[in-house]
Amino acid sequence: MSEGGAERRESGRAAIELPIEYERLNALLADYTLNISRGGTFIHTERPLGVGTRLSFTIRAPSLEEPIVLRGAVRWVVEPDRADADHPAGMGIAFVFDSPEQRDSVAERLDRLMVRALGPAAFEKLMGKPAPAKNETP
Repeated sequence: MSEGGAERRESGRAAIELPIEYERLNALLADYTLNISRGGTFIHTERPLGVGTRLSFTIRAPSLEEPIVLRGAVRWVVEPDRADADHPAGMGIAFVFDSPEQRDSVAERLDRLMVRALGPAAFEKLMGKPAPAKNETP
C-alpha cells in the first residue's frame, strides 16, 4: 500500500516477523516487522509515527551475528482506529542510505536473512534472482 493506494515497490517483499527497536520521544520502543524488502519494511505498531518522520531502528534476529542498524522515513501509516485484519496498525518505512555502498551492503545482509527465513526456493520466486550462498552469514 502507498499514498493513493497504488503499489510502488521496486523489489520483492517477504512476510517475515522480526523484532525491531526504535526511539520515540526519548523512549525505546520494541515492535516487530510484518514484512521486509531491500527498500523498506512495515513496522507493526499501535503507536505509528507521522508520515515524513525519520527514524533509526535496529533489526534483531537469532540468525544475525550482529543486529542490522538502519535509518528510514515513514512513507505511510495505518492508524489503529482504521486497522483491520488485512491492514494492521503500523507504518511503512522506506530505508535511507548514506551511499550506494551502504545500500548494497544492507541489501546483501537482508537477502541472506530472507533466505534463512524463507528458504532458497521461496526467496528466488519472490525476489526473481538466485539465493545467496548458504555459507554467508547475515
